[in-house]
Amino acid sequence: MPRLRLVTFNIAHGRGLTPIQGLTSQRKLRVNLRRIAALLDRLKADIVALQEIDERSRWAGNFDHLDYLRVHAGFPHAVFGITNRRTGLLNLSYGNAVLSRHPIGASETVAFGQRNMGEKGFLYVELDVAGRCVPVVNLHLHHSSRAQRLRQLDRLLAWLREKRRARGAAWMVPPIVCGDFNTPRSVSDASASLLSHLCDHGDYTLHPRVGRTFPSPLPTRTLDYIFLPPECELTRWEIVRSVASDHRPVLVEFDLK
Repeated sequence: MPRLRLVTFNIAHGRGLTPIQGLTSQRKLRVNLRRIAALLDRLKADIVALQEIDERSRWAGNFDHLDYLRVHAGFPHAVFGITNRRTGLLNLSYGNAVLSRHPIGASETVAFGQRNMGEKGFLYVELDVAGRCVPVVNLHLHHSSRAQRLRQLDRLLAWLREKRRARGAAWMVPPIVCGDFNTPRSVSDASASLLSHLCDHGDYTLHPRVGRTFPSPLPTRTLDYIFLPPECELTRWEIVRSVASDHRPVLVEFDLK
């Protein structure tokens, strides 16, 4: 029975607590990314779902943040899920990503719209864990509109239903879903809605149930969640104290039944 540690973390383009994007030097970005890499190493993470991570963006130092983290945190496998691209002088390329100590057998990126800046979406990956296919969805929802978030969840759920039909018996474990839900205090928002839908297909659990993740110095809101399917038996969870981003990372440790 493999035991795994999964972390979800919105790293805010590597800028730390700097409030305005584009005002952080490449040197400071690299220092902060090394701080994040050291944190992931300390947490002994097996799988890391990252949001707001840049591939090669002018406002984030023009270097590949995922590859930098992969090397400094010692992960053998990584994949980008780019949801925003803009070419030209003000080039941008960013979205979601996954770092893994287990092979990534397949991946797919879905952007919720066609804008070249500010667009949200999700990255789907299938991990090979001791010969078992473990699907993970790394999700980032709209930051200001509840209606938009719920429409985005509808699109995710429809996509997952189609994926499950296509995969058939090969999909041995229902997907783990995690990420930045941008959910305010309302219990009728995206996190509660998704849990309700996922529980139609199994006894999912939502973490964290208590505590806050944003803003990281003195958090007042819970934006970041991990949904575990019944095949993942929780052993512990933690909201990790860190000011390497304006979000705090969330960790779960679980046994894969």
